[in-house]
Amino acid sequence: MKKEFDNFLFNSTVNKDKYFIAKYLIKSNNMLKAAKGVAIGQSIGNPDVRLDNETAELLENHLSIILDHPDNLKNKKEATVRIAFPIKNFDLEQDGITQLICTFMGGQMDIEEILGCRLLDVEFPNIFLKNFKGPKIGLDEIRKRTNSVKRPLLGGIVKPKTGLDIETLKDVCIKMVKGGVDFIKEDEILGNPSCCPFEERVRIVNDVVQNEASKLNKEVFYAPCVNSDLPYLIKRIEFLVKNKMKAYHLNIWTGLQTYKYLRSFDFDIAMFYQKSGDRVITDKNNVYSISWNVLLKLARISGADFIHAGMWGGYLSDTKEDLTNWLSILTSKNDLGFKKTVPSFSCGSHPGLVQTTVKNFGIDIMMSLGGSMHGHPSGTVSGAKAMRQAFDLLFQKSPNNSDLKEYNEAIEKWGFIDD
Repeated sequence: MKKEFDNFLFNSTVNKDKYFIAKYLIKSNNMLKAAKGVAIGQSIGNPDVRLDNETAELLENHLSIILDHPDNLKNKKEATVRIAFPIKNFDLEQDGITQLICTFMGGQMDIEEILGCRLLDVEFPNIFLKNFKGPKIGLDEIRKRTNSVKRPLLGGIVKPKTGLDIETLKDVCIKMVKGGVDFIKEDEILGNPSCCPFEERVRIVNDVVQNEASKLNKEVFYAPCVNSDLPYLIKRIEFLVKNKMKAYHLNIWTGLQTYKYLRSFDFDIAMFYQKSGDRVITDKNNVYSISWNVLLKLARISGADFIHAGMWGGYLSDTKEDLTNWLSILTSKNDLGFKKTVPSFSCGSHPGLVQTTVKNFGIDIMMSLGGSMHGHPSGTVSGAKAMRQAFDLLFQKSPNNSDLKEYNEAIEKWGFIDD
């Protein structure tokens, strides 16, 4: 019986149209048993107990498959293990992301044989992806609306994170627009405080932002923070749509299924996926974790138009290899024609990082900054202008030095970073 069962459990290949293929990094003192624990336990049941009603038909259709030979997993303390999960275990329309993650990283993570498990990557069959819409607006259309076709986008982040009254917040946003930003994001900490209530501030701030942007013959995407539990979240989104807002900002803790649900309404409004706090889930030093690769894939198909992808330089810098991979996930062409998601670089951006960032990653990005924009020696307008001047130095004929006052002040304060 064991040999017959193993014939179903192990194989070198599967039909990729019929399986989700999950790639794990597993740590264990019994790697073969750990791999079996995930494959069996996250599909048909107890890894150690075989039942009379586990027919050949049931195993063929519902047992997950370890894409390796069992001998290759013996005597290893750490191994990359690929497991194929049958699509027949899912209602691909209704079960969605929630059931998928539950399957990939569910109860078997608790078994004693698994000392650590990281979900590195997932290959999704097209039949599953057809249930998603991807970004509503996307990078190319956002470029057109903001007149930023031949340079990176420039994002500004409201600071202080919270505590401002509406008039002060309005003033901060006006200054960012005058300085040349294409996108403004409220911080994820700004909810609905009494000093700056959501509906009142959004209506007032958006009006002045769009008025200032019209003077520059462009659009600026102002993304208020809508973080909330579901009934209130829906109410806030409805308010934004009614008031013809261009964007909103939603933190990772709302869950990717929320992005997919909101995207299903087909509102002409851009979603910003904010990653703050993601390392609780994604840090490779965690005993159990999910790679940022996986969350980025899910974010794009779920409808994120913007996403805080990572950072080059700054105080939370990622590796070039990781960033290159993440940008490919967000902007590469795909079989189903999903639009490109705008990758935002944030957490320490400043004008002195523009050259090295563009040199390494191109212009299909948004450089977003808060502290170094508002903390510029000559203020917020100058902080935004300094970034635009840094772009001009790369993509236009060299401006006169007299046109680089704000840039030079920024370089003096934050320095110039070269490779």
